[in-house]
Amino acid sequence: MGWYGWAWGLARRWPWPANVALYGSLFSAGDAAQQRLRGGEQDWQRTRCVALVAFGFQGHFNYAWLQLLERALPGRRPHTVLAKVLCDQLLVPPIALGAFYTGMSILQGKEDIFLDLKQKYWSTYKIGLMYWPFVQVINFSLVPVYLRTAYTGLCVFLWAIYLCYSQQSGDDTVPSTSEWPHDKKTSEVENTPEK
Repeated sequence: MGWYGWAWGLARRWPWPANVALYGSLFSAGDAAQQRLRGGEQDWQRTRCVALVAFGFQGHFNYAWLQLLERALPGRRPHTVLAKVLCDQLLVPPIALGAFYTGMSILQGKEDIFLDLKQKYWSTYKIGLMYWPFVQVINFSLVPVYLRTAYTGLCVFLWAIYLCYSQQSGDDTVPSTSEWPHDKKTSEVENTPEK
């Protein structure tokens, strides 16, 4: 029995803490990966703030929501899955994005704690609509209920890379994200000593 057998047993025995731990860890790792991809110094204080939001709210909210959704709309038939995805996309983003942007602003001591949320919510929501419905169709169709938050945690790693970059960038998310791959190259060119 390898580590996966141990993790599987843990998730079956204590699904809430196991799912939240995996979700929070992967969300936090997404921030660390995003910082690494941007280059420069690793800001562990920022990653700790992301971890507080992820473990303190996001993971618990996600687990409770997925359990509630399954009780309200049980099953895996196509129309049920589509109803779950629709409910998920209408109800979760305002809460999850609001908690992330506002929570990060509070933890970072920003004066206007709602500024990031006001500036970035709609762009982030639209980007999320290109990712999360596909993730959740797989989740609601194939993944056992007690592992759904863990699966979402695996997918949230990629989302957290985007979301943390968006929160850190300081302007609207779509233009800043399209410029992201060029940030490192541009800064390297600008910092090259003249001959």
